[in-house]
Amino acid sequence: MLPRPGITQDLARFVAEGKWQDIPDPVRHEAKRALLNFFAVTIAGCRTGPVEMALASLAEFSGGKQATIIGRSERIDGLSAAFLNAAGANVFDYCDTHLPTVVHPTSPVAPALFSLAEMRRVTGSELLLAFVLGFEIECRVGGAVSPGHYPKGWHITSTCGVFGAAAGAAKLLNLSPQQVVWALGNAATQSAGLCECLGWPAKSVSVGNAARNGLWSALLAEKGFEGPAEPIAGAQGFLAAMGEPPNWPALTDGLGTTWELNDNSIKPYPCGFVIHPLLDCALDWRRDHPTDQVTRVVVRGNPLLLQRTDRPEVASGREAQVSLQHAVAAALVTGKAGLDQFTDACVNDPAVTAMRRRIEVASDPALSTIAAEMDFFTTDGKKHSVATQAARGSSSNPMKDTEIEDKLRAEAGRWRHGHDIQPLIDAVWTLEKSADVSTLTAMTVPR
Repeated sequence: MLPRPGITQDLARFVAEGKWQDIPDPVRHEAKRALLNFFAVTIAGCRTGPVEMALASLAEFSGGKQATIIGRSERIDGLSAAFLNAAGANVFDYCDTHLPTVVHPTSPVAPALFSLAEMRRVTGSELLLAFVLGFEIECRVGGAVSPGHYPKGWHITSTCGVFGAAAGAAKLLNLSPQQVVWALGNAATQSAGLCECLGWPAKSVSVGNAARNGLWSALLAEKGFEGPAEPIAGAQGFLAAMGEPPNWPALTDGLGTTWELNDNSIKPYPCGFVIHPLLDCALDWRRDHPTDQVTRVVVRGNPLLLQRTDRPEVASGREAQVSLQHAVAAALVTGKAGLDQFTDACVNDPAVTAMRRRIEVASDPALSTIAAEMDFFTTDGKKHSVATQAARGSSSNPMKDTEIEDKLRAEAGRWRHGHDIQPLIDAVWTLEKSADVSTLTAMTVPR
């Protein structure tokens, strides 16, 4: 690949020179929606096995209590908090999705910023601006390696999330354009994550590291830790190493005038987003046909649906989050698609197991990643066809603000009955008015 000098410098200037007044009101609002959802999914994941094990390991080496572990009373050093909160946010695959790239963009970026906000005084508008800019860089780098990066096996949330965390943290630290280049260089050399780990606790390592290492990359740059001039588009930089013909326009076209947050999707279901249109169809059909007995289901979806989630045999709730067969079967048997449907118990339910075996899948490139077609065959010999063109939660069919609030309330209530999360909801909606956001994450901790 021929190098393209100046790409990283352009992105760095965009970050260093970005101003709050440059951010359109709709983008500001989408940023708040993403943060509300982040708190919901991180509270949901804060007591899972991977987070517990990672905390036990990191605590052995942490002497600091700088930052909050969201939803928990423990405090830990800022870098470890960034790791744990990113892992918790993504562990259930319940976090947001940037549809053009399938990056889960908030999970790596927000934890880095919230850790830094407890270490340095940060205003609400500064945090929101840093989040928007970090989100933008992460998704533009993701766009440059899409569509081939993820299907090749790279976990794009991790490989590109580290750039977003570094850029956002660099903005909060008020780094110069040169320092932002160094931060992105430090991030580029730490980019990692494999899709083979999806469905296993190992997935959380690279997601946590994307947040931790992105924050560390910016802190190193603040101290003068230098990197190459073109870490992203250099002859042996990130894009060259990925071996994917770069989509050059995705990096800088419309930079500062079009915003990736406008393509963000917030999940109503805790599983891979490509499964969501199937769940919409299955749940709607089951609601309308509560007593019909299903003998066979035929699913047609985008090729990415099969590449990532064609897993008829699963052994755990974690694996079930990336199994279209399990998700559809559980929805048809229980009429629901919440966290309880992606547990070991549900995986081993005989009725769900039997239903999984009745599901057939087919690939259709004409269908988008948020669309699906399904045929349900019943014991009376009838065929019922259902389709959707835009999954619930996608940018074409978004969740309402009140639905995101309800998601946060529900997860706070699951974590601790009676946990009053309303102060946090109010604080996020008025974040730009806050002079100090250091106490925001503490509002997630049940009292």
